[in-house]
Amino acid sequence: MIKLDKKPNILVIGDLMIDHYLWGSCDRISPEAPVQVVNVKKESSVLGGAGNVINNLFALGAKVDVISVMGDDAVANELKSLLEKIEVSSSNLIVEENRKTSKKSRLIASQQQVLRYDMESINDISEQSSNKILENLKVNIKKYDSIILSDYGKGVLTTNLTKEIIKIANENKVKVLVDPKGKDYSKYKGSYTLTPNKKEAMEATNIDIKDEKSLVKALEDLKQKCDLEVSLITLSENGIAILKDELIVKPTVAREVYDVTGAGDTVIASIAFALGNDLNIEEAISFANLAAGVVVGKIGSATATLDEIYEYESSLHKSSSTSHIKTFQEIEKLAYKFHELGKKVVFTNGCFDILHAGHVKYLEVAKSYGDVLIVGVNADSSVRKLKGPTRPINNQDDRAYILASLESVDYVVIFEEETPYELIKLVKPHTLVKGGDYEGKDVVGQDIANELKLVQFVDGKSTTNTIKRIQNSETSN
Repeated sequence: MIKLDKKPNILVIGDLMIDHYLWGSCDRISPEAPVQVVNVKKESSVLGGAGNVINNLFALGAKVDVISVMGDDAVANELKSLLEKIEVSSSNLIVEENRKTSKKSRLIASQQQVLRYDMESINDISEQSSNKILENLKVNIKKYDSIILSDYGKGVLTTNLTKEIIKIANENKVKVLVDPKGKDYSKYKGSYTLTPNKKEAMEATNIDIKDEKSLVKALEDLKQKCDLEVSLITLSENGIAILKDELIVKPTVAREVYDVTGAGDTVIASIAFALGNDLNIEEAISFANLAAGVVVGKIGSATATLDEIYEYESSLHKSSSTSHIKTFQEIEKLAYKFHELGKKVVFTNGCFDILHAGHVKYLEVAKSYGDVLIVGVNADSSVRKLKGPTRPINNQDDRAYILASLESVDYVVIFEEETPYELIKLVKPHTLVKGGDYEGKDVVGQDIANELKLVQFVDGKSTTNTIKRIQNSETSN
């Protein structure tokens, strides 16, 4: 993954609330009624709703502003305190008398949520509050890379206010990403994208999404009715689907799923953050899938840091070295797929007997010329023809396994022939790489590859020299 170094300035507008947790254990049933008795051992509160989007953006390293409406109560004070802890200003929070600031309390027993109760107001905010939000937005709109509308249906994002926010943003070429609510998405018309899940999309479009055809139809319906630049539907464990010229589904992989609470907030925050780092929408969605894979492995409304996402991506790519050793038939199919996907394929070959630092550096340089490095390895019979009856020192399976374990090497193929020409014909590499000692010489397969790259060897590093040092050591002893 490309390192995301920018800190985009993102405005979050929506329903701000507190997610309150009571943590405990349960080992008996109440004698008063057939209900569990939970022994509460710990209590915690975090930002919820739009606040969870803010938490996710903060964890990623974005600069965040928030606009919302709350009551004049203790929950509002608690909410401001939580914002201060992550250095997000509460100066744009508008207070309405007689409004109850939202607080959702969840009772967790033995890592399982057994009860939730809410205290909140869900009536629409006043026209006066809406005007204050719009006045603030008009003054500050140009400093934002994007705006996230986090709609939880609690009355902040009224129809007229939402339409005006999108209008102002579009006039200033600022992308608006919306986590929608309800069945009528007309108020979100003109947004850059919406992030409904499958169930929400079905309710909004009245289309039963049961296969690829109906999924495309739902995406087309959302795009047309809401005039979206990107039409998107999240598919839970199946990833995220977007419609561009064609349907694209970016899959997600979660190591373990403990709690999906707030995963949608993570997705929209991650997409906005990635777009603010100049990734395209497909790359942004891949990034969001990784972030979601991290948070569903945690309990409660969780967040993912960049380091956690990088580590998670790395862990997904870990596999046994054996799985990277392929037959001629297998590599032909893989190479065809890589060409179809527009990946740049690099090929090199050699005996690689007694692997040393020179080999490793050579392969690292080879990999830098493209996306996929395929290494052809001379079989034992082939090495004997080239090097003599005492070679190889390590047999072909050992040599292939060690090569396959290197980070720079994607696939290894053992070939019996004296040259790798037949293998190169199957791979059809964009770039063929050989050692610097081939300068001015014909290289097998260069008539097939688009280009030839010669890599200089590291001075003093060779298998022959290593063998000589071992033999000299044995003789002196």
